[in-house]
Amino acid sequence: MIKKITLLSMLMWLSACVDNSATGHADVRWDRDTCERCRMVVSDRNFSAQIRGGEKNQLYKFDDLGCALWWLKDQGWRADKGVEIWVTDYLTGEWLDARRAYYVSGLTTPMDYGLGALKNPVTNSINFDQAHTKILSTVHKHGGHHHSEKPQVDHSQHQQEMQHNEHSHHEGHQ
Repeated sequence: MIKKITLLSMLMWLSACVDNSATGHADVRWDRDTCERCRMVVSDRNFSAQIRGGEKNQLYKFDDLGCALWWLKDQGWRADKGVEIWVTDYLTGEWLDARRAYYVSGLTTPMDYGLGALKNPVTNSINFDQAHTKILSTVHKHGGHHHSEKPQVDHSQHQQEMQHNEHSHHEGHQ
């Protein structure tokens, strides 16, 4: 009886060590973790991405949404229901579900794909499917990694729209 209990305990312990049920994004070790596709250091907190999926539900980190989507395109499990894609909001650094985010173009991103994610839509923003199509239909030359450059567009308009949208949203719920 004691052997059965010990064996059962060991099996439960081993199954707990192989946890494939993890979901969501994870912390990035900025300036230490590397992009799964281009192997550059993940350092820009406003344009990074993560993908969780595969047989072991593993988490993969990327320095740019473009790298993430090109890499995912080559994975046999890319269409699995459980695949998660996360991006950082380019204004706040907050992690967002990439499929629910909105994207603005014309930004200087680490690998020059040019799209920044936002939590809420703004003028001329596109949804995930449009961003996905835009990235995968563009011939991309893996250019230099831009650590310190700031976006070349005026994102004060995006910030103002976001504040206006949040204010309007709060007034509607009072």
